[in-house]
Amino acid sequence: MNARNLLSRAARALHECRWLPAAAAVVAATSLAGTHAWAADPAAPAAATRVAFDTSEGRIVVDVRADKAPKTVANFLQYVNEGFYDGTIFHRVIDGFMIQGGGFTPGLSQKPTRPPIASESTNGLKNVRGSIAMARTSDPNSATSQFFINVVDNNKLDYPSFDGTGYTVFGSVVQGMDVVDKIRVVPVGQRGPYGDVPVTAVVIKTAHIVK
Repeated sequence: MNARNLLSRAARALHECRWLPAAAAVVAATSLAGTHAWAADPAAPAAATRVAFDTSEGRIVVDVRADKAPKTVANFLQYVNEGFYDGTIFHRVIDGFMIQGGGFTPGLSQKPTRPPIASESTNGLKNVRGSIAMARTSDPNSATSQFFINVVDNNKLDYPSFDGTGYTVFGSVVQGMDVVDKIRVVPVGQRGPYGDVPVTAVVIKTAHIVK
């Protein structure tokens, strides 16, 4: 498939329900910056809140940065504390790009969410390997519960990106990148209207704040 057809196919996918726009995947895949360790903001405060995702593939722990993305972190932690993520899946996995979860059940039913939040993509945090960011539709201010973890440096997702806004990074993986790397290479396929869905569900058993 040539580049024009790829971009056309990506554009048609922009309105998939809360699916990270496929156009972002095309842009990222054509300009990967490498697979460096987390380096979005090494000066993370010592008191950053940590959230553990206990998944069917192992534990992933992230630091979230309320000092950089206060609205995004408050929204994310509310979903965590409500148990919203328990039993959801990583529903979209693209090796060489990212793993996305936080909104669908294993049967690919989308969970109802609270209203969307405003973008905080200008906070200076970068979409590098190991960073966690909010998924959204083509509307920059449409993020709700879904998030993604970058598995490579996706600088093309940073503000201003290809749409003038980019994607809000709000933390980083501090434990379990080996688990992220296990997930990024699981077999995937098409399920109904959704592509890049793991053949065997990768389940978030629980998500909770850890000290």
